[in-house]
Formats: sequence, structure tokens, C-alpha cells
Amino acid sequence: MSPKQPKVTVIMPAFNVEAYVARAVESVRAQTLRNLELIVVDDGSTDRTGRIVDRIAERDWRIDVIHTPNQGAPAARNLALERARGKWIAFFDADDWAEPTMLSDEVGFAEANRLDLVVCGFTIETQYDDEGSRLTEDKNLSTRVFASQRDFRATAHELFDENLLYTPWNKLFRADRIRELGLRFKDTFWDDFPFVLDYIRDVERVGVLEHCYYHFQRTRAESETSKWRPNMYEKREEEHEWMLDLLEHWDLTNDPASWEMVQRRYIERLVGCIENVCEPACTLEAEERKELVRQMISSERAQRAVAEAKPRSTMMRVMLWPIRRQDVNLTLNEGRFIAFVKRHNARMFSSLKANR
Repeated sequence: MSPKQPKVTVIMPAFNVEAYVARAVESVRAQTLRNLELIVVDDGSTDRTGRIVDRIAERDWRIDVIHTPNQGAPAARNLALERARGKWIAFFDADDWAEPTMLSDEVGFAEANRLDLVVCGFTIETQYDDEGSRLTEDKNLSTRVFASQRDFRATAHELFDENLLYTPWNKLFRADRIRELGLRFKDTFWDDFPFVLDYIRDVERVGVLEHCYYHFQRTRAESETSKWRPNMYEKREEEHEWMLDLLEHWDLTNDPASWEMVQRRYIERLVGCIENVCEPACTLEAEERKELVRQMISSERAQRAVAEAKPRSTMMRVMLWPIRRQDVNLTLNEGRFIAFVKRHNARMFSSLKANR
């Protein structure tokens, strides 16, 4: 390891990704910014992931591989944060990849404008069949530096709408700010969103780069099949509380655009919770499913959201109609239809989700 401080520390948790991890690591090695370190945490992989990364690390002193028992991605990222020496922190997933100029462009942009946070565009690449057919979707906004904290907050609803403020891997974070705030990843699934929320809560200087440098790989067969998450609804309710708290902290509860975004976000995710209950793998009895859906759509929160949200597509307006009417049977039928499409026509499901 070089005694010189790296400009960027890239943190990469890895668990059973033997088919992808070499590409992910090589995309870091190929960065035009040479002064970096890569910390890969092999999180108890039972396949060849650890051996693949060890072999690559033998050829590049900038790579530090840590092997741990399986504790999950949050613990892996937190362990790497303890060892990180870079001035800036970037988070990559071990099944994704980045374009070669990503880090150099981000660092140059950050230092030229004295930024605390850089947000760049990314591409979602969804593989929807075994032949490798893909649907690609770019998520980005025009390059800009927000003039002030107030300007960033007032425009954040646009970044949320483009999914640019949820994940850590399309961002460059100041390491000293992470330390000052004592930020760590929480031990929960979908752990990255609260980390980002904590970082942006009082952030001062933010800039956006339009280019889609990061490529997020989604294999539909692996990530969104007939999985049943028993606590998805509770998790979405918790996330909505976080968003409401953020708006209040930012003094934006009376801002029409920000408020509508949060309500639309809630109701769109409620549709996902209904679909989750309708998955064949769901362990609830039929009456239990019906009662849970009744509770979901009849709550004051859901009815407020469906009244105040402004869906951006005809499809979403149609999907919200039974919720607005509090029609449990029709809502269940809609959930079963979505679950069926998800299992049997991944290309259609991906396309509909991208254009909701």
C-alpha cells in the first residue's frame, strides 16, 4: 500500500458474484484517475468471488481485499469505511461497472466548485431473459452546480424523480464529512437510502453531472421474481416517514412540487406493496391478504396520497383508480395481474415500470 493519501477510496462489498466481480473490479482499475484505492470486502462468499478478487489484487497494489464472515452489505461497507484513506469516497456494487472517466470527472468537478457532494447520471441495464436481452434506461439531469443549499433543497424533488438521490453508487462523498457526521450504513435491507438521506440532510454544496457514468446491472430473474418480503409495507411506511421528516427539516412542506413528489412516491410504492402481497410465495392466507390490502388502501395516508399525487402516465392513473375507490377486490386483482406480468413477461414489466 502506498503511503501517499489516495484521492478516492472506492468501497465494494461482494457476496457470491463470481460472474460479475472481475468486470466490476477491472472497471475501477481502468479509471483514468490513478491515485485511488479499492477496498473489496468479500462478505463470506461461498463461490469463487474471493479467489477472483485475490488474484486481481496480486497485480495491483491499490486493491485491498478483506475476507469476512457473511454479515451483509451494510456491515461490509462500514468495515471498509473504517479503513478508507481517501479524500473522497465512492461506493460501487460488485455486479456493476463504471466508465473510465467517472472518478476523474467527478473529482475535477468537485474540487473546481468546492462541492460536498457530486451526483452523476447512471444507466439501468435490465437483463430480462436468459439470452442476455436488455432494456436500458438512463437516469440523469443536466449538469449544474446549485448556487446555495436553499437552491439544492428546492430542486431536490427533480433529483428524487430521476432516482438520483436514493443510491450511493452514483455519488462522490467527502470523506471528512462522513467522519464528522459519524455516518454508517444501517443494518437493514435497502440500507443505502438512509445513508444518503443522512448525508444530504444538511449538505451545503451540491453539483450534478449529466453523463451516465455508472452502469447498474439488474438481472430480472434474480432481483424481482416471485419473492415475498413479509415486511415490505412496514419498510415503505418507514421510508415515507423519512421523506416527510426531510421535507419538514428543509421547510418544504408547503412547496407544491416537493409535496406532490413525496405523495406520488408513496402511492407508487404502495402499488408495489400490494403486488408483493399477491405473489404466489406470499405465506399469508387469502383472508389475511385481503385484510392487509384493505388496511393499506383505506389508511388516511394512502387516501391523501392518491388524492394529491399527479401520476405521470395513463397506466398509473388507471392503477390508482381502485385504491381511490377503496375497492379491495379490484385492488387485489390488479396486484395479481402485476405479479403475473412480473413472473411471465419480464420485458413488459421492466418497460412498464420504467415508464410509470
